[in-house]
Order: sequence, then C-alpha cells, then structure tokens
Amino acid sequence: MKEWFFERTLMTHLRDLNFLSILVRICLSVLVGGILGMERGKKNRPAGLRTYILVCLGSALVMMTNQYVYLAFQAGDPMRLGAQVISGVGFLGAGTIILTGRNKITGITTAAGLWTAACSGLAIGIGFYEGAILGGIAIAFTVSGLLKFDIWLRKKSRYLDLYIEYNTEKENFSGFLQYAKEHKLEVHNIQISSGYSWRDTGGNIRTLSYIVTVSSQPHRTHAEIIEILAHGNGVQFVEEL
Repeated sequence: MKEWFFERTLMTHLRDLNFLSILVRICLSVLVGGILGMERGKKNRPAGLRTYILVCLGSALVMMTNQYVYLAFQAGDPMRLGAQVISGVGFLGAGTIILTGRNKITGITTAAGLWTAACSGLAIGIGFYEGAILGGIAIAFTVSGLLKFDIWLRKKSRYLDLYIEYNTEKENFSGFLQYAKEHKLEVHNIQISSGYSWRDTGGNIRTLSYIVTVSSQPHRTHAEIIEILAHGNGVQFVEEL
C-alpha cells in the first residue's frame, strides 16, 4: 500500500512543474531525440543525432514554458505554443527533402522523423511520460525495424518509376515504346525532363531524359525489367527512382 502511494505521489510530483520534473523531462528528451537521431546519423542524412536531440529538447522546453506561463500567471492556452511547434517543425523538415537532378526525392523519412521527434518532445514537455516513451519506441521501431520490410515491399511492387536518358539520333521514343511492348512491358505516365537535354553542334536535340512508370505483364523483378530496358536501342542510361 505504501509503495503504491509512493509511486502515485512520485508520478504526481513529476507531472507538476518543479526542479525534479524539469530535469527528468530534459534528460528524457535528450535520450529520446538521441535514439531517433542515431539511425539517421548512421546513414549520413542531413538531419542526424544532434538535430533530432535539439528538435526534441526544444519542443520539450516550449511545452514546459507554456505550462509555466499557464500556472504562474493563470492565463493563456496551455497548448498554444505546442501548436506552433508542430507547424514550425514542418519548415525544418521541408529543408531536408531534396529533389535530385534525376527527379529522385530523398529526405522524406528524415522530415517525418523530425516531426515525430517534435511530437515526442511535446509529450515529454507536458509530462505525458508514458506516451512519450511508448511513442518513442514505436517511432524508433518504425524507422529502423521496418526498414528491411519497406525495401522488400518496394521490390515486390508491380510498378516502378524509372529515369531514362534516350538518344533521339538513334531512335525515336516511339521505338522505345514499341520495344517495351514487344517485351510485355507497359509504360505509363511519360514525362519529359526538359532541364536535362543535350544538343549536337548544330543545335539539334539528340538526347532527352524521361520519367516513366513501367509495369510488367509476366512476373519480373525490378532488376530484370531494368536489364531489359537498358538493352533497348537508343537507351543511354536507366535508373530506378
């Protein structure tokens, strides 16, 4: 009975804003942010260990400040600053999303990780320890534990997006479509990347880059589809996006 009363009293004390609860929340935000940032740091992503810690710690500090203002002055909305953090981190996450020269998008997982790290920090900052710890474990498992499953799922997809550099001097692009049809491949969503073209000395466009979606009627792996298309007349380069 005494142990139950002690635990309940301790948790109540930790949910209030005092020196002990502030120390616990700061340490917990650094720990959770560090765990989430380690996986991104190992992959040399734009936002790594320190970025995740700062996002989680900053969010926790914002919520503690909001709680302090609400308790000290008996005024204001205790969730107002937290709402600003959610929208503000979106701008930070957008900075990690990169569109490469071949229209390949990277950094989406990092951006989502930063946003969820901020959410964990908000939970820690307001004293919702159970949600912060369980949520942090779930986020870490999603980012690290489900990585291989995500790769496997992508490889099993029937559709794949390809970046293709095509030499129009050797063959019109219609020849590529006919070649794909002969090999029982369906080409969808053809887009010309106008920013990436090469001209000969006479000023004529000889090589164009395309973004296409390809599916195979018989079951083939992505590597097999790319291998078939790479041997098409006029194809200079092909890469999965």
